[in-house]
Amino acid sequence: MTTIAPLRIANCSGFYGDRIAAAKEMVEGGPIDVLTGDWLAELTMLILAKTRAGGRGGYARTFVTQMEQVMGTCLEKGIKVVSNAGGLDPAGCADAVREVAARLGLSPRVAYVAGDDLLPRLTELQASGQKLTNLDTGEEFGTRSAVTANAYLGGWGITHALNEGADIVITGRVTDAAVVVGPSAWRFGWKRDDWDQLAGAVVAGHIIECGCQATGGNYSFFQEIPKLEHPGFPIAEMDPDGSFVITKHVNTGGAVTVGTVTSQLLYEIQGVRYLNPDVVSLFDSMSVTQEGPDRVRVANIKGESAPPTTKVCINYEGGFRNSMTFCLTGLDIAEKADLVERTFWGHQKGGREGFAQATTRLTRSDKNDPMSNEEAVAHLTFIVKDPDERKVGRAFANVGTEMALASYPGMFGTGGPGGAQTYGVYWPTLIPSDLCWSEVVLDGKRSVVENTAPVGTFELDVPNLPVTASGTWANEPTTRVPIGRLVGTRSGDKGGNANLGVFCRSATAFSWLDEFLTSDKLRSLLPDIGDRVIRRYRLPNIWSLNFVIEGLLEEGVAASTRMDGQAKGFGEYFRARVVDLPTSLIS
Repeated sequence: MTTIAPLRIANCSGFYGDRIAAAKEMVEGGPIDVLTGDWLAELTMLILAKTRAGGRGGYARTFVTQMEQVMGTCLEKGIKVVSNAGGLDPAGCADAVREVAARLGLSPRVAYVAGDDLLPRLTELQASGQKLTNLDTGEEFGTRSAVTANAYLGGWGITHALNEGADIVITGRVTDAAVVVGPSAWRFGWKRDDWDQLAGAVVAGHIIECGCQATGGNYSFFQEIPKLEHPGFPIAEMDPDGSFVITKHVNTGGAVTVGTVTSQLLYEIQGVRYLNPDVVSLFDSMSVTQEGPDRVRVANIKGESAPPTTKVCINYEGGFRNSMTFCLTGLDIAEKADLVERTFWGHQKGGREGFAQATTRLTRSDKNDPMSNEEAVAHLTFIVKDPDERKVGRAFANVGTEMALASYPGMFGTGGPGGAQTYGVYWPTLIPSDLCWSEVVLDGKRSVVENTAPVGTFELDVPNLPVTASGTWANEPTTRVPIGRLVGTRSGDKGGNANLGVFCRSATAFSWLDEFLTSDKLRSLLPDIGDRVIRRYRLPNIWSLNFVIEGLLEEGVAASTRMDGQAKGFGEYFRARVVDLPTSLIS
């Protein structure tokens, strides 16, 4: 029986701004078949919109730089390149790559995949009855003026381009996993209803999409990771059945372990079902095992038919914002903060209610008996948003300036007064999948690839209820320690929501966590969640829980007033909370 070799798909970028040298490291560091990268996020689309408006092209220029470094070697070794760096202008990105190729004396076949950009069609879609209802709030989009509107297309446009002989495939907005799904379906000849195989490729794509986060970057137990100063980027070795091994090139920093892979599996997910336009991957089905040093096998992944709708990310200009931070030093912090609040809001025209949104946040970073000036300082921050630029501009900032010599003792701030800044609002919605499609352009020929998956049974997750408290751990001796001494976390943004994944490293630890960490308990440990809805999901196969906190990031990353606007550190905040931990679990 003929054995089909694994398809080695390497990542070289987890975001727009990642390590430029990564492409060269992956191409020259060992054998790979496909070089991929992820350049796009909701916030990136806004950034690219501003870039495009400035006449500099709405694509990731760093990808073009990487192609200049590795294109010749990729062609020589037969390495395919698949990237979503096209952003808002995949045609322009493809042209830029061709210009580089011509300068280097190379002739790659460069394809691009468009069709995701719905901005020119929004009015038409609304006129046909699409309400573009916000997935989180239930509001209709109405007459808001969009800056970007992009459908999350799947991988079949990429598969088509590779089948037609493309050497480099550049896409606009596809799902993060599509750059792995597309090449896998191409190599192994998968059909559109090969749900389990496609589900495996989606999971693989999800693991490697964020680059070094799969090899020890941003890992809770970072002290265990060797050479984290320069970790290697991940590789997914795909098998024909959809199972795969996550690894990295030898002699590179970082590590690939069950822990690093589990941590990344929990990054920015919702529930048990991970929805993609190509398939739904069941995160409660897979097994994750250490196969060898820096080799983790993920198998037994089950898939279900794709949803009949496709997610669309719309960004629109929300208005203007400004902020000012006062430093409160030493004694009587609460009284000083009260004086500043009364004075600051009292001198704003219309008071606090004069703005569309106004936030005050006191951060008690000060310490008792401080050993340095910095240890004595708390921070009081005022943040305002409004459609009227004049309200949140100098008029807002001048109030703070005028208080400089007329308020609390030791008054100073962080930086000087600033002008109003625009901010964007993220708007997630759905449209029927047959209303969008991939447009593949290769050698001047344009082909349309349908986005509609075969019809099948599709259902949404219902948040898992907490397991009935069995009392297994009720009488165990406990010790007061930070919960992070037992569990790891990974957190991030899901539009205006935040996700918090919590994982254990033994079945025994998970049995305690599952009983202990209900939604109510999480709310009590993290009081700044307030009364927001918490959705709890169980993933016992990987000893993990996932929580989605609705609205924690307000109208999305670009509009969030939280210090940690992307919830990147939210998990580490949770790990710092002190709880009564069973003494028997503490090592």
